This record gives sequence, C-alpha cells and structure tokens, in this order.
Amino acid sequence: MTVRSRKRRSLTRFIAPLMTMMLLGYFGFHAFNGQYGSRAHLAMQIQIVDLQEKLEERTAIREKLEARVALLREGSLEKDMVDQFARQQLNLLREDEIVLMDRQ
Repeated sequence: MTVRSRKRRSLTRFIAPLMTMMLLGYFGFHAFNGQYGSRAHLAMQIQIVDLQEKLEERTAIREKLEARVALLREGSLEKDMVDQFARQQLNLLREDEIVLMDRQ
C-alpha cells in the first residue's frame, strides 16, 4: 500500500491572512476617506456651524419684519407707521422735511 502525502505549499498558508489584511485595509481606508468617513464628518460639522449662524441671522431678520407687520395689523394701526411706510414706498416728502437715510 502506498501513502501519498501532500506537502503544503508555503504560499497557501498566507492567502487567508493576506485577504483579511486587504479587506481590513479597504474598510479602514473608506472609514477615514469615504463619503461618510472621518474627514466627511468634520466637513459636515463645519457646515452645520455655518448654517446655524445663517439661521440665527435670518431668524433675527424675520422677527424684525414680523414686529413691523404686527404694527400694521388691523386694531393696532398707528398713523405714524402708515405714514412712514407710504412715504418710503412712494418716495414722497414735504418741502419742509429732511430725509435721513438708514441703511439696513
């Protein structure tokens, strides 16, 4: 009876660890540089801060405008406010008036 034994190649025992290392390297690279990786997370955090600042500015502007509109609602109409608004929209003034320009 003849017994044949195969000699394991030295290369085959490195295939599984090599494939594992390649797989870990791939996922590690994309965890850092990918679309949802660490770098993208930092960029999104910076963008969130910028957008929150814009939101605060625009909210303040909206609140100012809402306050002005509230003065023009029925029941709280003030003659001075209506007069000022009409003059500003029509670009009219009396001969004895002085105009001070206020930039907003």
